[in-house]
Amino acid sequence: MAGWAARPEAGRVPPPRAQGARSLGWAAAAGVFCAGAVLVAPAALLPHPACPVPALTGLHCPGCGGLRCAAALARGDLGAALGANALVVAAGAVLALFLALRLMSALLRRPPPAPPPRAVAWGLGGAALAFTVLRNLPIGAVLAP
Repeated sequence: MAGWAARPEAGRVPPPRAQGARSLGWAAAAGVFCAGAVLVAPAALLPHPACPVPALTGLHCPGCGGLRCAAALARGDLGAALGANALVVAAGAVLALFLALRLMSALLRRPPPAPPPRAVAWGLGGAALAFTVLRNLPIGAVLAP
């Protein structure tokens, strides 16, 4: 554990050129993700593989309905995407915002935005857990795929 605190590169800021290359790399990853989502759209006409979690436990995991959600988003059907998995829609919106900020900082040759505090990651994990619990309760049946 002591090795983590003693990392010399932890406080070092990479040169602006390296930051721009990283941001453009993130933008390229986003483009590949979007291209993959468009390719998934025709798969919506095919039967989706069954998720083993509800088959084994009778409960919906946080990813249940994610493929149907991605296919609906690729078709532009936000209502169907929210009905399939609202968590994937929300996570996609947060990811799109993050990637847009990274791309803008690269294009404007500014340092990338600071990473969010650790509490944000814990909060997002807690939201995913709450979503999972709620979608398996009778009151949250609307969140079930």
